[in-house]
Amino acid sequence: MARFHYTGRTPNGESASGVIEAADAQAVARQLSGRSITPVAIKLEQDAGTSVDKINWLTRKTTLPDLVIFCRQMYSLTKAGIPIMRAVTGLADSSSSLRLKMALSDVVSQLERGRTLSSALSQHKTIFNQLFVSVIHVGENTGQLDSAFLQLSEYLEREQETRKQIKAATRYPLFVIVAIAIALVIMNIFVIPQFAAMFSRFNAELPVMTRFLIGMSDFFVHKWYVLVIATVAIVWGSIHYVNTEKGRYNWDKAKIKLPIIGSILERSILGRFSRSFAMMLKAGVPLTASLTLVSDAVNNSFMGSRILIMRQNIERGENLSRVAQTSELFTPMVLQMISVGEETGQVDELLSEVASFYEREVDYDLKSLTSKIEPILIAIVAAMVLVLALGIFTPMWDLMGAIQGR
Repeated sequence: MARFHYTGRTPNGESASGVIEAADAQAVARQLSGRSITPVAIKLEQDAGTSVDKINWLTRKTTLPDLVIFCRQMYSLTKAGIPIMRAVTGLADSSSSLRLKMALSDVVSQLERGRTLSSALSQHKTIFNQLFVSVIHVGENTGQLDSAFLQLSEYLEREQETRKQIKAATRYPLFVIVAIAIALVIMNIFVIPQFAAMFSRFNAELPVMTRFLIGMSDFFVHKWYVLVIATVAIVWGSIHYVNTEKGRYNWDKAKIKLPIIGSILERSILGRFSRSFAMMLKAGVPLTASLTLVSDAVNNSFMGSRILIMRQNIERGENLSRVAQTSELFTPMVLQMISVGEETGQVDELLSEVASFYEREVDYDLKSLTSKIEPILIAIVAAMVLVLALGIFTPMWDLMGAIQGR
């Protein structure tokens, strides 16, 4: 899209001017009409460049807080009766995210050409995922677009809160692990070589642990390039493997089986599944279509495949409670809640309760995660100190004893 500088008059006769990005001058005129501005002059800015020129790999990506604000503002504007085109245009002008700003400007252009809001949003999959678009599509068709944006904002806010909790819980362990790694590098490059030089002057038989430490230090100092190459190869190979379909499936399956944090990740995914599924059903999306969309929303290919199996079994004629039981994803209490919801016709409400149950459990586990990991970190530090003590201080004591014996 190109940039156009316009001047015009408001209904009160006041002068108005500014810059609008649009496909052509007619699109600018339509946008101005939507804002109740009568255009006087519209000029193309020749040196402005296109929106694509402004966005590069350094441009900040659209974040969850950006989408939450967008959904909240769209809910308020649509509930107040503001026309969709006018609402999206105003949010495009005020957005702090350049990527979202450009996407909304393109959405406005598509709305002017007669496309629906959901189809326009679906052209920007990196910002608006399929679940987001589907909820908007149902909201358009049922005349409840404001409720659709409200549901999305609440869902995204919960997702944002969960991510914050996970980051807060893992910050301390990561800091300790990085500190240990830095300490190992400093010890091997600067400290151990000094002791190795001292021990070599005595020509004494050194303990096995001391020889191990000296050998490791020598490898760090003289063959560091091997470590760098090996590290790069392992990281590149791991990323390449995880990006394959089989690798992603195996990694996602392994994550939920990790000690301590595996159960937390699993319940977090199940909470996201329940919350997304409830939102889709409440919005009026068919059951099988909801399961297809939710399988992508959980962001775990292993769990997603189990959810798709649930959808296939429902298509064969089985009920939701039955396929939920055979999936082996849920606890007996949750299965009972799903069964009751199916019998009473309130599956969406009961799934929301299931989501709240999982979210409370994850919240509690995240708060106690540090206390669970702390003993492991202390044991690692203690093992490091023990190795250093056996490898450095033991031969020093032997040498001191030999000197005193003379």
